[in-house]
Amino acid sequence: MTRILTALGLLAGLTLASTPALAAGEARPPRDGHFSFAHIFGTFDRAAAQRGFQVYKEVCAACHSMRLLSFRNLLEIGLSEQQVRAIAASVEVTDGPNEEGQMFQRPGRLSDRFPSPFPNEQAARAANNGAYPPDLSVIIKARHNGANYVYSLLTGYQDPPPGVQLGDGMHYNPYFPGGQIAMASVLNEGQVEFADGTPATVDQMARDVVTFLAWAAEPETEQRRRMGIRVMIFLAVAGVLAYGVKRRVWAELKTKPA
Repeated sequence: MTRILTALGLLAGLTLASTPALAAGEARPPRDGHFSFAHIFGTFDRAAAQRGFQVYKEVCAACHSMRLLSFRNLLEIGLSEQQVRAIAASVEVTDGPNEEGQMFQRPGRLSDRFPSPFPNEQAARAANNGAYPPDLSVIIKARHNGANYVYSLLTGYQDPPPGVQLGDGMHYNPYFPGGQIAMASVLNEGQVEFADGTPATVDQMARDVVTFLAWAAEPETEQRRRMGIRVMIFLAVAGVLAYGVKRRVWAELKTKPA
């Protein structure tokens, strides 16, 4: 029940203060992003996940936290220890108390968790017109068809159709229930500069950040799938052996005189 309530809380945060009437509306089904991790034998594209982390760091982290992720976890998407140490050290972390009983600031370490952009919920709401930006650590799992939903949402902003009146501070996105969402479009062409030279189109940035968020939500996905495949192979072999033994035993029984 606690996990269900947590997921519902994340979904409520993602609405970013949409009105109840709009939340009850129908949303357009999300587009299929054809992500590499989406099928049973799928794996995470490490290059895409690294670019997605850059998009999160340079764009999303201004409002959204990822409190369940530590800097050392970035080693799992292929970043070197030197790179991750540099990323962590670029952040000031509150620590202490020291020998004088005072809290102090220090550069981040591998073991530190990602910092929150705001000191508390009240500050976050004050900076976002009363809305509370949700933590993105498990946002992909908190939404049905989460990867395709977030991808469609990030790339789905458009002008409202004739006859649709937007509320104050709202933006039109057909992939959001009710079509109106308080979160503005956050991705723009060329907004980041990828180290590998990949063009930073809106679609590319959306795909990459979704890949990173999907990995962050379930970093054990690949290991679990590999284990599942091994178990299925073992069961298949065991089944064949059991069937062979059964046939041999019954064949001997049938040939014995009554």
